[in-house]
Amino acid sequence: MHGGIHVHSAPAAPTRPPPPRQLLPVPAHFTDRERDLASLDGLRGTGSPLIVVSGPAGIGKTTLVSKWLRSLSTEFPDGQLYADLRGHSAGGPVGPAEILAQFLRALGSGAPSTDAVELASMWRSLTADRRIAIMLDNSFTAAQIRPLLLGGPGGLVVVTSRRRLTGLRMQGAGFHQLDALGPAAGVELLTRGIGADRVAGELSSVHRLVALCAGLPLAVCLASARLATRPRQSVGALADALARNAGGGRLAALEVEGETSVRKALDASYAVLSSGTARLYRTLGLLPVRTFDATIAAASCGESQEWAERLDELVEANLVEDVGPESCRFHDLLRIHAHDRAQEDDTGAAREEALRRFCDWSLYTATAAQERLTPVQFTLPRTYAHRPDLLLPFDDDIAALGWLDAHRTHLMGAVRLAADSGWYDTSWMLVDALWPLFLRLRHYADWIEAHEIGLKAARQAGNREAERQMLNSGAIGLGAAGRTEDATAWYRDSLRAAREAGDVRDEGQALLGLGACHREAGRPADAVTHLNRAISVWEGCGYPRGAALARTTLGEIALATGAPDEAVDCFTRAHDAMVAVNDPHDAARALALLGRAVVRTGAYADGVARMNEALSVFTGSGAAFWQARTLEMLGVSAAEHGDATAAEVFLARALALFETTSPADALRLGGGG
Repeated sequence: MHGGIHVHSAPAAPTRPPPPRQLLPVPAHFTDRERDLASLDGLRGTGSPLIVVSGPAGIGKTTLVSKWLRSLSTEFPDGQLYADLRGHSAGGPVGPAEILAQFLRALGSGAPSTDAVELASMWRSLTADRRIAIMLDNSFTAAQIRPLLLGGPGGLVVVTSRRRLTGLRMQGAGFHQLDALGPAAGVELLTRGIGADRVAGELSSVHRLVALCAGLPLAVCLASARLATRPRQSVGALADALARNAGGGRLAALEVEGETSVRKALDASYAVLSSGTARLYRTLGLLPVRTFDATIAAASCGESQEWAERLDELVEANLVEDVGPESCRFHDLLRIHAHDRAQEDDTGAAREEALRRFCDWSLYTATAAQERLTPVQFTLPRTYAHRPDLLLPFDDDIAALGWLDAHRTHLMGAVRLAADSGWYDTSWMLVDALWPLFLRLRHYADWIEAHEIGLKAARQAGNREAERQMLNSGAIGLGAAGRTEDATAWYRDSLRAAREAGDVRDEGQALLGLGACHREAGRPADAVTHLNRAISVWEGCGYPRGAALARTTLGEIALATGAPDEAVDCFTRAHDAMVAVNDPHDAARALALLGRAVVRTGAYADGVARMNEALSVFTGSGAAFWQARTLEMLGVSAAEHGDATAAEVFLARALALFETTSPADALRLGGGG
């Protein structure tokens, strides 16, 4: 459940929505939560495509909706999505653009834009004919929800919020207010934790304890866990303790969404933890992460994986939630409590060490992934305050990229934390280590934000070489996101800095980037000038790979401006150089483009053979975007050759791949732009 976005079932072909079900009365004998489920069924039966479930913190909104949506899985064959909108987190609510981008990726479509309006339009188009259910958890305002609504009538959006969000009536929302548990339901919940015999023996105290928990399931569960760990303690003793600590207002928690009662229950549960588990609880409360596992726990505490297995104790004590395979999270109020306990019980030095260890673990593991995924990429040395001594969580390229993507929000949190804490070198090093994540998966918003932070950190650290590294890789992200003018400004800063430092390698990188920006802006003559300068600089300092990259771009310009013979020369030289430096991906890129240029010279069979050879490389490495590019070139070439059948097959395959890697190209190829 990393990143806050989860797909609960595999996509299937769109089908017609079922007819609305008849609204039935709720049987009188139902329990509190059975009544809630029946009420949701009733709202669903009216055909409402949007349902808001509201109630105070700790009331059980997420648990109720999750259970209900699981029961409806067959009605939504195209999948179920989940997003935590972080309405009450310390960092503030998450913006619609971030959620839309992640939803689009979850459904197999890239997000080429960072603009919320464009993303919302793409989202509505993609979901117009789909039968999917979406849970928007921890929502804050109606405005946060509206851009996330589906584009067609066959889906369902369920929102949970501590607020009523009545502004969504305009969107046809149905509303269900989740109330506190009644006395009987509270007693039943407590019974599950401590047993019927113990409840029967102190029934009066049990009722008093449930009342002191204000009907909040979270508070009842925590009180239950407290009693379960102390079988000799009477229920009455715990009830007395809660009453004494209520400050004269036993149910005042209802007016502030339950925090007072929950705080007392949390303190009671925390007090019975072993010292090591209590330390783990406090440390996790400090971290800038939404979810965590035993590895994060071990790294942040400076302990072994085995030591960190006490995370299971926190799950059993209902202090953290088990939300997936080897993944846990805090309830919002629990996170606040754990953080407060760390502030009260740990020294400033201990808190700083835990956070520094988390950042060093993030840097160490991301660097290992970078070394595996982009070994030919130039990187700067790494330094650590606490170098981790833990096994890496991946052993091949696919797993390394998967780890980077799954931990993306954690890693971005570490980038921000390091910068805010004054660990400037750690911050920019982390950004540098995330290069393969940005390059291959194109999370543009994170790419740009990380480099803005990394650039500032490098300057604050006084590291001019790191500053140029941030400028160059950040400019690539700006250009890829369509912000050509911003990218040009960053490359110009990099060029000035490289010349001041006498770093000809970085000078070539900046010139290459400026050439690409001029090409994108429709200034091919300026692009050629900068690219030729880059080649001259790189050949002068003995960097053949850089010169080959520039020649590849020169070849693309020549091909686009009707000079196929010139393009053949550029691509041939680029391909040979990439083979010599053992860069198979860029060698295949040059080969695919070379094949297209050869076709344009009239040698159809020879050109097609080269493109097919490149296609086999991309297929084997999983480079879906370049598979699509090559298939498109094969399709266009076949059409020019008069083979309409082959052209149709190639272009259909290209379109299918573009739909999952580059929606803009899919729109262009599909005739929509």
